[in-house]
Amino acid sequence: MKNWLKKNGKNFATYAVVIIAFIVMQVLSNAGVLTRSVKGYLIPICVYIVLAVSLNLVVGISGELSLGHAGFMGVGAFTGVVIAACLKGVIDNDILRLLLAMAGGGVVAGVAGVLIGIPVLRLRGDYLAIVTLAFGEILKNIIGNLYIGKDALGLHFAFKAENLHLAEGGKKILEGPMGAAGEKLATFGVGFALILFTLFVVLNMVNSKEGRAIKAIRDNRIAAESVGINVTAFKMKAFVTAAVLAGMAGALYGLNFASVSATKFDFNTSIDILVFVVLGGMGNILGSVIAAAVLYVLPEAMRSLYDYRMILYAIVLIVVMLMTWSPKFKQMVQIVTAWIKDSVRKLFKKSGKEVGLNEER
Repeated sequence: MKNWLKKNGKNFATYAVVIIAFIVMQVLSNAGVLTRSVKGYLIPICVYIVLAVSLNLVVGISGELSLGHAGFMGVGAFTGVVIAACLKGVIDNDILRLLLAMAGGGVVAGVAGVLIGIPVLRLRGDYLAIVTLAFGEILKNIIGNLYIGKDALGLHFAFKAENLHLAEGGKKILEGPMGAAGEKLATFGVGFALILFTLFVVLNMVNSKEGRAIKAIRDNRIAAESVGINVTAFKMKAFVTAAVLAGMAGALYGLNFASVSATKFDFNTSIDILVFVVLGGMGNILGSVIAAAVLYVLPEAMRSLYDYRMILYAIVLIVVMLMTWSPKFKQMVQIVTAWIKDSVRKLFKKSGKEVGLNEER
């Protein structure tokens, strides 16, 4: 039992942090404590937590540097918007439409992940980073020049506005650089459910045979190949899984705003997600959850310091990076953690003795 708790204790802690945070936010929201702007942050925080955890599967667990994660997010976002628009009037339940849109966004992003992963995952190091960056920009530019409309005859696609011919009563869904006019279907509850689903998929994958094989490839590729591990296949599993989860998060993001454009899913967004992973700790899933939530809110919280907020944000990132990777800081954290554990243990022992004495009396 102790070994099982030791092995799965960190996973339970990750789930517990997410569930407790959700309950606290719900209680504060119902009590009217949260402002409208704070409520507006909740769904994007859920989205970026999913993106950070999924990218950690590639960067931290698999050991491959990918800089095109925002591209998969964009594919999922616009796929979700199109699916939601097509299902309007067919399915009246908004939550069901949202879930189907997220599922569709994940599937299409997964297909894009397979098409990109086949040539890309044979590369290593800087070459892999450069090519994934290029593919992310290609996906963004394709979406930014695509026109999609819907009429009685179905969906119509074109790469020029004048080539998109719709019957009377037809509606444009995606208008190239102008983006898409979506619906606000996203809810905080669905975002919370997506985080739990992502944690379930990633943590189970990490602790499975596939996860051990992926870690073996990360630690020593040659040794892994020598014992018969198919390096490309296992790297592909991690890459496509991350792409599917990013697509689902993108669909949730796209259906949280009245309009969304392709410029949001550029290189800068990929770097932001990578920063969450690095500062949370490579391979540390709980760290990615906390880093994504804190670092997304931090620039928004410093909006009053408009002239200096990005400078302060950069300083915070540098300080956190130095502290995270400092041996002295890690040692100090271990000492504090050990002291807290000893204090709690002594407190429980003392209370247990007092209860025993009271019973004897």
